[in-house]
Amino acid sequence: MTKTPFCKIDRDARTPLAEQISKGIISAIDSGALLPGARLPSWLDLAAQLGVARGTVRSAYERLTDAQLIVSSRSAGTRVAKRLTPAMLPETRSNPSTMIAMYRAYNHGPATFRIGVPEHDAFPAKLMARIRSRAVRAEATAPAIYPDAQGEPPLRREIAAHVAIARGLECSPSQIFITSGFHGGLGLVLRTLGLDGRRAWVENPGFPFTRRGLELAGLSLTPVPVDGQGMNVAYGLECAPDAALAVVTPGQQAPLGSTMSLERRFQLLDWAAQTGAWIIEDDYLSELQLAGRAAPALASTDRAGRVIHIGTFSKTISPTLRLGFVVAPPSLTAQIAETAAFLAAPPGPSVQIATAEFMRDGHYMRHLRRTKRMYFIRQERLKACLRTQGHDARTAGLALLLDLPSEIPDTAIAEDARTHGLAPMPLSPWYSTSPASCSGLLLGTATIPGRSLEASCDRLCQIIDRFVQLRRGPFQSRPVIP
Repeated sequence: MTKTPFCKIDRDARTPLAEQISKGIISAIDSGALLPGARLPSWLDLAAQLGVARGTVRSAYERLTDAQLIVSSRSAGTRVAKRLTPAMLPETRSNPSTMIAMYRAYNHGPATFRIGVPEHDAFPAKLMARIRSRAVRAEATAPAIYPDAQGEPPLRREIAAHVAIARGLECSPSQIFITSGFHGGLGLVLRTLGLDGRRAWVENPGFPFTRRGLELAGLSLTPVPVDGQGMNVAYGLECAPDAALAVVTPGQQAPLGSTMSLERRFQLLDWAAQTGAWIIEDDYLSELQLAGRAAPALASTDRAGRVIHIGTFSKTISPTLRLGFVVAPPSLTAQIAETAAFLAAPPGPSVQIATAEFMRDGHYMRHLRRTKRMYFIRQERLKACLRTQGHDARTAGLALLLDLPSEIPDTAIAEDARTHGLAPMPLSPWYSTSPASCSGLLLGTATIPGRSLEASCDRLCQIIDRFVQLRRGPFQSRPVIP
């Protein structure tokens, strides 16, 4: 019996050698030992390693090619096909009820309709690569000292200027803290506030990972319903007036996309001022309002200093930067600075300096203008494509929300879609307490393919229609015509 990297050859078995080789490679793919894009030996090299005829390996490769498991080209060689299969999903997929399993599935590689990530091809990658190269060289030749725990001053100056123009939020660089994305900022703020055991208002529906972060910080959550005007503040006042914190997405509510009305903004600010509560403003989409001008930040109308504004570059540049920022009220800057210095250091200086230069030279604003136009066009195309399939979707920030019948399991549809390279996010996990009907799919705009939009849309609709027919039964899948 000869051992190989992919299989074991048993020359005494009745199974043909070509079939043994193909099964061994399939097993390696299913187990995750061979990932999508992994290069395989040429059939000549593998034949030499296994000590079999070249035609035997060639026959095995042809079987795998016919099964669309591998692809071959003269320039790239033979590689595992870049198509997701159930075995390639995160290992914890067998227990989808856990939050970490959903987190891993949510972040598992690039895929069509994925929310929360920007368009990659439209980003000026070469320009940013040159800027970052300069920043890395500057960092390497700089004196070996510990960087500013609050963040690099050039980036804090650029952010202060940017939020003043784009979000109507006037602040000084001394109020800004650079963090590792939104969740880095959330952790920094929660550590500083020390609200363990206190109650917090959260939007219902709202971002499930933020909700879990608050629970891990020891807070008790009060889900507050959301409608077309944003968080229903009157409901929060009735159910938990003594809450110490409220976390809101007032600019574009996640996931429904509504903007908090002026009346409710004042209600929320008045409650915080009178009770001494804090408000965390999750400005996750910044000024990326596709229709019209973005509403000003909630912190821009805060006169009592109770709003802590958290922004991120994950949706506008890339989540790989792991770069965000906190704009703290003046009364809280000293406490946050101490927490940042000893418990939550910012990312390395080079990525901060590069981002500061990218903003200072006007590239950031030009990039935002281009992507806003692109996202708007893509959303309209996707809406039209879904409409031709008999599905209506509504705008929800940088996503479209496709409502499903209440009896249709959106999580099962999303899991099935991932095996076909599609990554819609189910709506139901966004609810703390589920209403009678909360089934739906969030379809990211930024990750819609330009050329294969119709094919991706058709495939998703086929998956949805199959689940609908299964739920309704064979005798109810088609209307009865008298």
